[in-house]
Amino acid sequence: MNCNILVNGVNDIINILTLLISCQDGRPFIFLGYHVLTLAYGSFYAEAFIGVNIGTDLSDMPSPTQVVALLKAQNVWHVRLYDADRAMLLALANTGIQVTISVPNEQLLGIGQSNTTAVNWVARNVIAHVPATNITAIAVGSEVLTALPNAAPVLVSALKLIHSALVASNLDSQIKVSTPHSSSIILDSFPPSQAFFNRSWDPVMVPLLKFLQSTGSYLMLNVYPYYDYMQSNNVIPLDYALFRPLPPNKEAVDANTLLHYTNVFDAIVDAAYFSMSYLNITNVPIVVTESGWPSKGDSSEPDATVDNANTYNSNLIKHVINNTGTPKHPGIAVSTYIYELYNEDLRPSPLSENNWGLFDANGTPVYILHLTAAGTVFANDTTNQTFCVAKDGADPKMLQAALDWACGPGKVDCSPLLQGQPCYEPDNVVSHSTYAFNAYFQQMGKSTGTCDFKGVATISTTDPNIDLRTLLIGAGHGSCIFPGSFGKNGTITNGTSLAPSSNDTSLGCPTQYFYGSCSFTTSVIIGAFLMTAVFL
Repeated sequence: MNCNILVNGVNDIINILTLLISCQDGRPFIFLGYHVLTLAYGSFYAEAFIGVNIGTDLSDMPSPTQVVALLKAQNVWHVRLYDADRAMLLALANTGIQVTISVPNEQLLGIGQSNTTAVNWVARNVIAHVPATNITAIAVGSEVLTALPNAAPVLVSALKLIHSALVASNLDSQIKVSTPHSSSIILDSFPPSQAFFNRSWDPVMVPLLKFLQSTGSYLMLNVYPYYDYMQSNNVIPLDYALFRPLPPNKEAVDANTLLHYTNVFDAIVDAAYFSMSYLNITNVPIVVTESGWPSKGDSSEPDATVDNANTYNSNLIKHVINNTGTPKHPGIAVSTYIYELYNEDLRPSPLSENNWGLFDANGTPVYILHLTAAGTVFANDTTNQTFCVAKDGADPKMLQAALDWACGPGKVDCSPLLQGQPCYEPDNVVSHSTYAFNAYFQQMGKSTGTCDFKGVATISTTDPNIDLRTLLIGAGHGSCIFPGSFGKNGTITNGTSLAPSSNDTSLGCPTQYFYGSCSFTTSVIIGAFLMTAVFL
């Protein structure tokens, strides 16, 4: 089933909403759009899903519109924000993406001690955005018991006051309220059957779990096998942490239950289930709000590698969407948010803290996940080379208008097309529009519907870098490399770099690129904006 969804994007020049993006979400095995309806406990039903956390500690943070474009291109339908940023929530409106918003720790004390503060927070950050933005959960604080213990006494109060504000607005049935915990609150986590929550937190955990039970919510848990592996002094095998297959004699066995554990993730989740059962709570499901593996580390982190990060996240996705469940609760999938969408270069040391992301800030995938039969999932397989090119015989005026859009509202970096730059030659609308169309297509993750431009563009398996430029190499114009193309040295060039702001005049002219000239008029710019819906 194909669908066309209008995404609200703020144009940098005149602040109008113009970006029309197509999506396809009906294929049965698109992993991040794939949901499994599972019976958790009693009458509690949940959809198993893979989501992603969106951190913002980046020196060059993409705009909300660019973030949403990447999410849709990668078929991500569940996200968790660490705050309730208004611009981000507006960009997520009318996309269908399910959103978990957060009360930052620094706001927790105020909300937990004042009903008025809680009501105002819900009014400003929830009521103002629903139903256009599909907010489905509120995470009140983050790892409060371990990161901000002085706020622990008001944690349950904060959850209850937020929930009461939702009840007053008839939103409590669609928006769950919970709080993420570090798995370190679980003591003696193996064997899982002997695990228990740190007893010193019983005055918080007992009423918290009863609140989750009474409101039909779930326990939010952050699960990081990477840290368990690193801190185990080689007791935990790397394969066991990475979900790699183990021979039966290498599996960890809980002597009390005789349950076999093949990975750290399941053992931690089941430890949380057993810990709840010892407090007489047996029907609160678990959602993992953070889990991942870093792709780079310093000298003390030799296993923070691209291959290990790829292996962990690929296997985690398969584990969740295959409805595997855990040994204690087989077949009951544990929905999980991968940590995280972007590498965050502003986070403090160690080096691994900067490298948990699936993408760099410019949208370039850090690695291609090992998934099959999945469609587009966190970046296309770059071995399957496809490009977007100008269609033969297309109307030059339509090509020019589409080129203007791609280099303007489409946010393609068209600076290589300027006179004197590598891709200026050949100086004609077919060559220039092919460059821009292909850059946009690659930027959007080759998503369905992003190579059309009202019929003047088409998908090709022929590398346009070679097709259009072969005759020019001898003339000294062979340095242009198209996004997504293999250059002269065989190195792939990813085309997901973000365009400069469309009101940036540092390049000598704004970002509408005319072949043979850099001049244009304001009326042409506005005309291009009004024709946005024509091209996609």
